[in-house]
Amino acid sequence: MTADDLHRRLDALWRMESPKLLARLARITGNLDTAEELAQDVLVAALERWPRDGVPDNPAAWLMQAAKHRGIDHLRQRRLHARKQDEFGIELTLHGADMQGDEAERRAEDDIGDDLLRLVFASCHPVLPMESRVALTLRLLGGLTTAEIARAFLQQEATVAQRIVRAKRTLAEKQVAFDVPRKAALPARLDAVLEVVYLVFNEGYAATSGDDWMRPALCEEALRLGRVLAGLLPAQPDVLGLLALMELQAARMPARTRADGTPVLLADQDRARWDRLQLQRGLQALAAAQRLGGAEGPYVLQAALAACHARARRFEETDWAGIAALYARLLRVQPSPVVALNHAVAVSRAQGAATALPLVEALAADGALRGYPPLHAVRGDLLESLGRRDEAHAEFTRAAALTGNARERAVLLARAEGCAPP
Repeated sequence: MTADDLHRRLDALWRMESPKLLARLARITGNLDTAEELAQDVLVAALERWPRDGVPDNPAAWLMQAAKHRGIDHLRQRRLHARKQDEFGIELTLHGADMQGDEAERRAEDDIGDDLLRLVFASCHPVLPMESRVALTLRLLGGLTTAEIARAFLQQEATVAQRIVRAKRTLAEKQVAFDVPRKAALPARLDAVLEVVYLVFNEGYAATSGDDWMRPALCEEALRLGRVLAGLLPAQPDVLGLLALMELQAARMPARTRADGTPVLLADQDRARWDRLQLQRGLQALAAAQRLGGAEGPYVLQAALAACHARARRFEETDWAGIAALYARLLRVQPSPVVALNHAVAVSRAQGAATALPLVEALAADGALRGYPPLHAVRGDLLESLGRRDEAHAEFTRAAALTGNARERAVLLARAEGCAPP
């Protein structure tokens, strides 16, 4: 393996594993800045040792073990271990410094029981505005870049970067302890936590940038957190709604790409490849959320939309009128230009492109979706359906130029080529 190959492999591994390392280090040290510094130390150690000694058989485990050792060394250096034996002895036991068996682990558990989810709740502190909580948590623990978060918020990258810096400064200035809230305090932070999990899943389901159409590891991590949340808060309809949405969407992932990674759009997917067991889990979670009175919650409504696709055996059997009606309800609950764009797509399927195009034109004129590739892709699709192929060609070309995802760009350029003048 060349040095460049090693660095690429480590970069990919670090992107996937660094949130877990940061979560564990923050739990050990109780300080976010210290956790970030120690995590970077681990990365430097890997860059120094792996070219010399070779890549470990289990590189993720190597990184985690190195992180634990640095966290424990940090505690020892500060003499917190000696002065606060009762407080930190449990952590040292868990991380192998003084193993005493399962009893220590049971004593160390809090109401959450998952390192990464603990830190998601801790970083979603009420002292921060909602968007700052979500942006900070996505950057530190969701494994997303500032550019990916900016796309999720439909904002400039510099704006999001400043928000993250201000959020960290606020936590430091107010001397907010990076601790884990008890179960009674979780609902006050739940909306931000759900948004974090939702956005992490979305980035995995449709990657903002890179060479791959999807990032399955992100979807799997978001699903895992959603399942932990559902076990922790089983009577919260929004939690069940989000879990239902992720289960239903993830069930379609086996059919969303060909063997070579080429994207397969919904209309062309082999629905026999959809995971029927996972679809059932999603439908059951949706039914539970609706029984709890959450039918008008934004995640429950989105899960209901996904359920419409799940229940259609063929694309032609999709209840587009029902989907358009659900999007209209979602627009009332959660007004958003992205929801409005999806509503327009459903209207085009239910009532025709001529009815939907004015809705899309109004969104384009509003400017809120400026630079958003799907806006131009949808407009191109509608124009092509109406026989306005030259205009469609221009819209698909514009969408391709705006996207940062190589697979998506290839699909859009192929659509543009299909509309090109002879």
